[in-house]
Amino acid sequence: MTTLFSKIVKGEIPSHKIAEDDNYYAFLDINPLAEGHTLVIPKKEIDYIFDLDDDLLAGIQVFSKRVAKAIEIVVPCNRIGIAVLGLEIPHAHIHLIPINSINDINFSRPKLKLSEEELADIAGKIRQELK
Repeated sequence: MTTLFSKIVKGEIPSHKIAEDDNYYAFLDINPLAEGHTLVIPKKEIDYIFDLDDDLLAGIQVFSKRVAKAIEIVVPCNRIGIAVLGLEIPHAHIHLIPINSINDINFSRPKLKLSEEELADIAGKIRQELK
């Protein structure tokens, strides 16, 4: 069965795209812990991140680093936290989350409620930093 993330990559479900190349796709989380919370996925539909072949696993880290540096410029924060949970959707993905303390990456915290316009604005600013 095609995952939600694969449908996003194919454009069947809209997303606030941050970056894309032949192998990876980054987009804003619509239920973010913080402004700029971004998901990075391989385009290849693989459930578990440690089932990615070595090149794809290394590549997603390098791709994520580039995206994280752009987020850091746009969203005031001390760091970009990285989390790999892998239980919510059966498609490997990395969370990039602007943080100021360890508590900012606690997934049991209430999520932000951002409008489509706010998400589009944040995504546009991050994309601009990637150019």
